[in-house]
Amino acid sequence: MRASLLAALALAAPALAAPAFAAAPIAGRWVTVEGDSVVTIGPCGATICGRITTFLRRPSTPNPLDVNNPDPALRRRPILGMAVLSGFADKGKDWRGRIYDPRSGKSYKSILSRNPDGTLKVQGCIAFLCQTQLWRPTR
Repeated sequence: MRASLLAALALAAPALAAPAFAAAPIAGRWVTVEGDSVVTIGPCGATICGRITTFLRRPSTPNPLDVNNPDPALRRRPILGMAVLSGFADKGKDWRGRIYDPRSGKSYKSILSRNPDGTLKVQGCIAFLCQTQLWRPTR
């Protein structure tokens, strides 16, 4: 019995010692696919979030507000500085959280991951259907 216990522990040891995998870091400043704004991604408490920190194209109004938000109480908040990525956590090969689209006023489940070419793969998902964008790092 003692020999079988030692054998079981020996077989389990590599699995116990295996390192945990972490997703590639996503913190930084990213130009959106439209090229009209920069989203800065970094820590927000215990999770990761991303805020619109720069407009690269002049908006149609000087200080655009979140007018398409379904919550009337939030329609007067400025888009500049708004968290469009929230609650992201490292899930091993990617980061998972929520993405908000101020153009439509809708939020989606989201998956973020770094590509080998340095771009950020940004997915917004409804159920198992996802739309993908590639954001590039700022220079």
